[in-house]
Amino acid sequence: MEANRTRRLARVTLNETSIGRGTPDQEHEREIAIYDLTESNDFAVPGDESGPYTLDISLQEARLSLAIAREDGTPVVTHLLSLSPFRSIFKDYFLVCESYYAAIRTASPAQIEAIDTGRRNLHNEGAVLLKARLENKIDCDFDTARRLFTLITALHWRG
Repeated sequence: MEANRTRRLARVTLNETSIGRGTPDQEHEREIAIYDLTESNDFAVPGDESGPYTLDISLQEARLSLAIAREDGTPVVTHLLSLSPFRSIFKDYFLVCESYYAAIRTASPAQIEAIDTGRRNLHNEGAVLLKARLENKIDCDFDTARRLFTLITALHWRG
């Protein structure tokens, strides 16, 4: 079971210098996403057995930077991902989220459930895309990719 304890993220940080501070609502969403991610994840670097890991997320020249290190701070690897492939998913996801939050106030339970199903489907689509973009770079399960996608959307959420 020792291997399972090393295949995980122990800490996730957002580089405020590149990402900046958000509104209180944005900061709250980010904190929840980080908490959920660190509480339950399956995360490893192919060819490296030195986990658990830390992950520092930043933006560098409009790319997502994922700097992975050991718990003692020793760098392992940094991956840069273009966010371009996510643009249409972000756009659709945020539109559906806006509809969902508006529906909560006035729509029937069936309408809310239908919108929420669409929101979950887009979220899953984003997680699948992220997992594919991380292939051969980061080994993670679907639930971890989903939580990472949640955090990435929280970085772009306008509130």
